[in-house]
Amino acid sequence: MPVLRVVVLWHQHQPYYKDLVTGEYRLPWVRMHALKDYYGMVKLLDEFPSVHQTFNLVPSLISQIQDYESGEARDPFLEVASRPAKELSSSDRRFALQYLFQANPIHLIGRYPRYAELWERYRSSGSDPTQAEKFFQPQDFTDLQVLSQLAWFDEFFLQEPDVAVLVSKGRNFSLEDQKFVVEHQRELIQRVLPIHAEAAWQGRIEISTSAFYHPILPLLCDTNQGAVSTPGLPLPQNRFRHPEDAREQLRRGLDLHEKMLRKRPRGVWPSEGSVSEEVLAIGSELGVQWMATDEGVLARTLGTPFTRDGHGRLPDAAASKLYTIHRYENGPARMNLIFRDHAISDLIGFVYSGMPPQEAAEHLMRNIRESAEPVLRSGSDAVVPIILDGENAWEYYPESGREFLRRFYDALQNSPGVEAVTVSEAIERHKNVNILNSLVPGSWIHANFNVWIGAPEDNRSWDYLYHARNFYAQASQSCSEAQRKTALEELFIAEGSDWNWWYGPEHHSANDREFDELYRKHLSNVYQVLGATPPDYLAQPIMQGVVQPVFQPQSHYIHPRIDGQMIRYFDWMGAAHYTADRRSSSMHGKLFLLDSIYAGIDETNVYGRIDLAADLAGDSEFVVNLESWAEGSNRARRGLRLSVILEGVTISRIELRDGLDALDLKNVSVAFGQTLEFKLPLDLLYAVPPKAGSSLDNAASKLRLRCSIWQNGLPLDALPVEGWMELQLLAEEEMQLVN
Repeated sequence: MPVLRVVVLWHQHQPYYKDLVTGEYRLPWVRMHALKDYYGMVKLLDEFPSVHQTFNLVPSLISQIQDYESGEARDPFLEVASRPAKELSSSDRRFALQYLFQANPIHLIGRYPRYAELWERYRSSGSDPTQAEKFFQPQDFTDLQVLSQLAWFDEFFLQEPDVAVLVSKGRNFSLEDQKFVVEHQRELIQRVLPIHAEAAWQGRIEISTSAFYHPILPLLCDTNQGAVSTPGLPLPQNRFRHPEDAREQLRRGLDLHEKMLRKRPRGVWPSEGSVSEEVLAIGSELGVQWMATDEGVLARTLGTPFTRDGHGRLPDAAASKLYTIHRYENGPARMNLIFRDHAISDLIGFVYSGMPPQEAAEHLMRNIRESAEPVLRSGSDAVVPIILDGENAWEYYPESGREFLRRFYDALQNSPGVEAVTVSEAIERHKNVNILNSLVPGSWIHANFNVWIGAPEDNRSWDYLYHARNFYAQASQSCSEAQRKTALEELFIAEGSDWNWWYGPEHHSANDREFDELYRKHLSNVYQVLGATPPDYLAQPIMQGVVQPVFQPQSHYIHPRIDGQMIRYFDWMGAAHYTADRRSSSMHGKLFLLDSIYAGIDETNVYGRIDLAADLAGDSEFVVNLESWAEGSNRARRGLRLSVILEGVTISRIELRDGLDALDLKNVSVAFGQTLEFKLPLDLLYAVPPKAGSSLDNAASKLRLRCSIWQNGLPLDALPVEGWMELQLLAEEEMQLVN
């Protein structure tokens, strides 16, 4: 009977945040993810002994964890969280307010009522640290310092008695509590690497590696590869070509793992799944037995597009190519290859966080089985590779996704004919291997390198790296060995992929400025360490201004026509307006369908307009959730759910529900054409605005809404991405005064 082998590879990586000259860590994310994700992802497998998985630990992540283990690492975030609140300077307090709320507002902040309370207070000041500072007393800061750390503790750590006591305490923390939370972190982080090593020696997990500082290896070998994968792509002014750096970075990664685990890794996840024939040849020379990348690279190599149907299934021929083991053979180079199922991997990364855990796990297992079914039906074993980020996705799941993972792993362990195996186990057990004699260069994102090269910011950073690399080659000949070693390390750090992840139009984060400064600092250090003055251009930001999410509150009543056929500017003038910034993510690949929401009220109705970012393909469902409530009142919130079901681009059904009860659609209007528009009577929400100057006891004073779009029972996109869009229920005269 054919066997379905499910290969799950979790990629664990953080940029290199340490300044080698000062020894300071500029950002805290290695520490935070070491507390929240790395330990528990392996520990959870104790409950499922038959589930084997692969964990890719980037060497620069390991070295940073080791710094925190030893107590050598220090970052300003931890230092501010450590100081007694009464000893915080005004600068410290503003820093705490600006940075200690950097956490998912629903699943990390919202999990702790006191943390959420402080967050709302900060937001009410316009998220301005200078303005907010005067509204926070010492006890508020102590609670913020403690909870901003506890929120990142792993689910297993939160169950330990000493930590659980603080969680149940919830607020009014003491200096002793604060000291415990800070000092206990080092002991918790010290468990991370040993649990990986132990599980690897027991054969329950395989640990793979990447090049040391996570560079895009094909571009390190030759930046002209950018134009091979995307003909016509604008390239940097200077061609960067250093395959010797690629080889050294990969060799160092293999060596560090061997030192830590006492055995050399068999496999490599090349940074961002970026491969080329030159990279495969380097890996083969270094004894690497397997590499992994994305199905898009395979599709381009085979010259066959992998086009899925409306249920996410590939045609039989494409499935037979994807769900197997491949071996690259060209001259002396030999490399086993697996290609990740892009669609299934993205479901875990972007979709299942919005579903109940059991439903999500069942959907995932059904997807895996149905995707592999054409291969199994032919009598062959199937290998389904699922490869994704093992840290950032979990912020969007309740309790770091542990309940979802438990349901998924239970299904893997107890499903007949299914084996959950490591990559090496899959290669050893699979009989029919497909031979590839060539490989198109590309990454897991669109099978090209456009995220890291081609945009003006990307190309400028490559030119700066080119000049620093050339300077090193010339100046290092007359310097000491210690200077050469430090300068080369700074160069290798600057060769990492993370800097260009944030350059260009694709992504941004709350730490854009810090990433830009840190990249330029690493390049500047190359010159300084070798006794030279850095070029003036390294004092100027590479990054241009970024687009932030835009929210404009309602300024006066609106009375739009609801027809969905054309957007009339004056109809919606004065409406509240929310436009999302779609670059704000450390994860790539999210499908964006919704562009913006316009909403507003008049004396009797609430109106909404949802603009699309892309054309819809297939049948869809728009869902608009609305809630009203009276601020400062015990009155229960009133919630409605408007559902608009489309067959293609035609509305087939409209439903309005209060919980499980369907409501009459009298006086409700919905239209879809170029945009989705709706009108609902406010009295359905018990939310008629008061007349100017009047006061109604228990009358709703706030109204909020959010929109999502679904296909095949799965949520594809939402606005706002997190939280709600709020409207004020005011008389028009008062609304104009407020806004």
